Amino acid sequence: MSTKTIISLGLLVFIPISVAAEQLAWGSLAVFITSAIAIVPLAIWLSTATEEIAVISGPSVGGLLNAVFGNATELIIALSALNAGLIDIVKASIAGTIISNLLLVMGLSMLFGGLRHKEQSFQPVIARVNGSTMTLAVTAIVLPAIVAYTSTTVSGVEITRLSIATAGVLIVVYGLTLLFSLRTHSYLYEVGLVETEEMAEPSEKPNLWLWLGVLAASTIAVAFESELFVGAIEEATKGLGLTPLFTGVILIPLVGGAAEFVTAIRVAIKDNMDLSVSVAMGSSLLVALLVAPVLVLVGQLIGQPMNLSFNLFEVVAITTAVAVANLISLDGRSNWLEGVLLLATYAVLGFAFYFNPA
Repeated sequence: MSTKTIISLGLLVFIPISVAAEQLAWGSLAVFITSAIAIVPLAIWLSTATEEIAVISGPSVGGLLNAVFGNATELIIALSALNAGLIDIVKASIAGTIISNLLLVMGLSMLFGGLRHKEQSFQPVIARVNGSTMTLAVTAIVLPAIVAYTSTTVSGVEITRLSIATAGVLIVVYGLTLLFSLRTHSYLYEVGLVETEEMAEPSEKPNLWLWLGVLAASTIAVAFESELFVGAIEEATKGLGLTPLFTGVILIPLVGGAAEFVTAIRVAIKDNMDLSVSVAMGSSLLVALLVAPVLVLVGQLIGQPMNLSFNLFEVVAITTAVAVANLISLDGRSNWLEGVLLLATYAVLGFAFYFNPA
């Protein structure tokens, strides 16, 4: 049994602890901390189940499953927060997930991979395609904010309509990226399939029904724990002196992105930077092209109207993260110093969000 499995099993004890904290009124801080810890192993098991099912179902269905469930934890948490009316935190979590994947996850991967291997390489074409698509996605996300900040006559209704139209475009682009990666140019992404197959024992074929059950149970459990987490988040973070902006940008991505952290760092240490970079950049793309648009559309349906008009500092932070990540990854080579540079950028942005009173 791997260390990852042992840790993810051990942390499941926080599920009943978080329930007890809520039922026995231990306080919002206790509920917040225990539910956050409980989500981490659930996110790992959800990701593992998706990988195992992908081995059985083949590259096309497996790739689609990874595309849909790759950021399921972040989406579930965001939907819970949106339903609770915490729109500012939802927006901040979108920005934070993009930033953390591009800077923190990729930075840690390059650092630990570079400490193990002097220099690592990955296919520049994947970095270029992901970088170009990410630039388009970020442009579409920041435009509503730019319109709002540069126009004195534009109304909230018009910003909402612009956000809905933009959401439609982004979802179409996401569908086309799936067509590109799974059909027309799937050979560029075969490295991800190879690594996924290596995760299973060669002599044992994964049990499809078992992993479907794990996938369903993990999803339901994440939804339940997310309700506890979101219910306590405002009071708990206020007691800690944290702003909704810092909570959404820094804390929520750390909780929801546990699976990406584990996978990207583990394969980087194994000298598979192709998959590591794909996980980090692909997760950011999924959030920008699918999760954010879905939240905009769902918000309209449930009476919690949300738009893509982020505050100016979030816009600057996202743009900075994309620019730095693209600059470092475009040459198709990495080392531990480049990892440090990405982490330093994330740390500076993190301090800025912490001291920002917004």
